[in-house]
Amino acid sequence: MSGGWIDWTGYLAASLTTCSFVPQAWLTFRTRDVRGISLGMYGVFALGVALWLAYGLLLRAWPLVLANGITLALAIAILAMKLRYRSGPAAR
Repeated sequence: MSGGWIDWTGYLAASLTTCSFVPQAWLTFRTRDVRGISLGMYGVFALGVALWLAYGLLLRAWPLVLANGITLALAIAILAMKLRYRSGPAAR
């Protein structure tokens, strides 16, 4: 398999997994409803994504870097909202 096909497979996989995360992030940003979000799960998820990002950087695997950079930004934003709105959208 040539390197080009390997990279395009990575970009396709990265695009699909990152895009699958966007609807949940968008819903959370729009409603500010974080009651159904587990702080522990998102914390571990964000750490895992950060490690995937570091792994991609070390390998210079740009599909991993791009997808995990975007996903990490979304996960951190959701974590921040969870901490800010943990009592509900009206409580600040």
